[in-house]
Amino acid sequence: MDLSTEWKHTTNIYEVNLRQYTQKGTFKAFEKEMPRLKNMGVKTLWFMPVTPIAQLNKKGSLGSQYAASDYTTINPEFGTMDEFKHMVNEAHRLGFKVIIDWVANHTGWGHVWTKTHPEFYLKDPDGSFHKASGMDDIIELDYKNQEMRKAMIDAMKFWVKETNIDGFRCDLASWVELDFWIEARPEVEKLKPLFFIGEYDEIENPDYGKVFDASYSWKWMHKSADYYQKNEPLSELIDLLKQYSAIGDSSMRAWFTTNHDENSWNGTEFEKYGDITKPMAVFSATWNGIPLLYSGQELPNLKRLEFFEKDVIDWNGNYEMADFYKTLLNLKSSNPALRGGDSAVSTYLLNTTANDKILAYVRKNGQDEVLVILNFSKDPVNFTIQDENLNGTFNNVFDKTKRDFSEGKDFNFKVSDFAVLKNKV
Repeated sequence: MDLSTEWKHTTNIYEVNLRQYTQKGTFKAFEKEMPRLKNMGVKTLWFMPVTPIAQLNKKGSLGSQYAASDYTTINPEFGTMDEFKHMVNEAHRLGFKVIIDWVANHTGWGHVWTKTHPEFYLKDPDGSFHKASGMDDIIELDYKNQEMRKAMIDAMKFWVKETNIDGFRCDLASWVELDFWIEARPEVEKLKPLFFIGEYDEIENPDYGKVFDASYSWKWMHKSADYYQKNEPLSELIDLLKQYSAIGDSSMRAWFTTNHDENSWNGTEFEKYGDITKPMAVFSATWNGIPLLYSGQELPNLKRLEFFEKDVIDWNGNYEMADFYKTLLNLKSSNPALRGGDSAVSTYLLNTTANDKILAYVRKNGQDEVLVILNFSKDPVNFTIQDENLNGTFNNVFDKTKRDFSEGKDFNFKVSDFAVLKNKV
């Protein structure tokens, strides 16, 4: 095992939308939030792209952070390079890992390469730059061009060398040829071991798991929203979980209820999941993989944030969900049974008298066990867990009550109820 990235098995990721995080929307302003996030149990900070935004053909008044004009400079909207470095150093001092969004598939129309290296881009038959699918403000790079690939790798190395980041969240990773990532990762890692999470679903792009430490569970996210909104059977969700589990532990899945795309374009987590929003969050933090949170979930954030305009999160100073997430994130990072991507951990589903409404499972590593029970229905449910292997005394990590399963395995759950229990080792 590579001890230098051992932390990835116990980490969680918190996505930072700098533009909407504070009124100023700067690195300096965000720095003040980091002690609060550390206290909440956040381990890894993922910053949406920090590169400058191309002004040509930009969307809205501010443009998309995913339409870069330069790969090796800082977006002045957020501050200076020195301020970014200061923030990374402060994050490291507090014990965080830092990853940045890396947009390798495309650039904005006004990227410096369009002037200096137009041959780096895919072209339409008329010789014009090729627009990315469905997105007018970005143009696609040509990965058959070896010089472009080298320049892209050099740009990635720049951020590791200059700012000491710990890895990359790779935007639309599967839109980029796999052989580029196979070439790029070891080259960039000559500088230091890094964490790579790719925006792709490993069920649909299994080969990318050879390169990435973790991938997105897009299919689960869409399927679980359909399950709730369209009253689909829970058995279909369970079948999908079995497909993810069959991939194995050489790479991990990231589980989430929202992110920058989902919140802005498809609605808040509460719009998508209604009564099962909290049980879904518990699942994301306790199933095999990595929990991924988005800015403002600790509020909770009930509004869709504008993407191309300034639209600050409505912080009210209450952070009503912070303790909920703190309990989950601390359990995830400290309990051996919740290690992600570790073949020593087994995950097995439990049979209940309400398998159409209740998702129950145990994760086990040696003597350590964590039991998770989630009401995934829109109704109160009385049920019994029917599993002979579930025995002994467990502590509920939320309400601190004890449960001796030799005295019965009956439960009465209200709508939105969940339970997370750990055994007494």
